[in-house]
Parts: sequence; C-alpha cells; structure tokens
Amino acid sequence: MLSDAQWAMLEPLVEQCRPRGKTPPQDLRRTLAAILWRHENGAKWRAVPAQLGPWWRAAQ
Repeated sequence: MLSDAQWAMLEPLVEQCRPRGKTPPQDLRRTLAAILWRHENGAKWRAVPAQLGPWWRAAQ
C-alpha cells in the first residue's frame, strides 16, 4: 500500500506525534496501511485484510 518512498516521508512525522507505548514501532507502517485501505474501500474495520494486521489495531 505505502511505497518505501512514501513511508520514508511519513515515518518521521508519525514518530513525532504517536503516543509512546502504544503500537510497537515495527507495526506502524502496517497499521497505517490498514487505515488507508479501509478509508479507500469504505469497508468496515473487520473487513481489513489479515496481511495488514489485526483490524482492531487499525481501528484504535
């Protein structure tokens, strides 16, 4: 969903504003991809594809 170039631009911004101790840093890219997928498709949270991680993580 996110290219490496897009993630390279977004990662520093996400790191600046994300709450500490919530989502482990290695999952941030996948979680953001799940949020974007849901927004683009207009689907319910539970319809987020499994490869994008647990739906409940993106919904939080």
